[in-house]
Amino acid sequence: MRARRIKVVVAKPGLDGHDQGAKVVVRAMLEAGFEVRYTGLRQTPEQVRDAALEFGADVIALSSMAGAHLSFGQRLKPLLEDAGLDDKLWIFGGNIPAADHDALRALGFEGVFATGSRLDAITDFIEANVP
Repeated sequence: MRARRIKVVVAKPGLDGHDQGAKVVVRAMLEAGFEVRYTGLRQTPEQVRDAALEFGADVIALSSMAGAHLSFGQRLKPLLEDAGLDDKLWIFGGNIPAADHDALRALGFEGVFATGSRLDAITDFIEANVP
């Protein structure tokens, strides 16, 4: 058993206005025993970084349905690194084509979950990858 609950920040990057899936994932994370902060819609990379720092996040999870996942990830990576958050688990989920999975992993997003991923696959991945 863990000494404390895993803390997850879930954010919707950019102009993406579709958050029903993110809310379902947040609920699954809560049911798995994680402490979760959902930042809401239309977050900038700086807002994601700041939310992760303020919350003391173990996991930085992004949900994108709008197709800006690669450009957002490219902008977010140096901000997270400069803030000392490069040792945290970064994951991306949503409408992400299989062709982009490796590019996101190369940016440091260890977990990539396409639309339709099983909720327990996401929570199990987090459990297995957060010390």
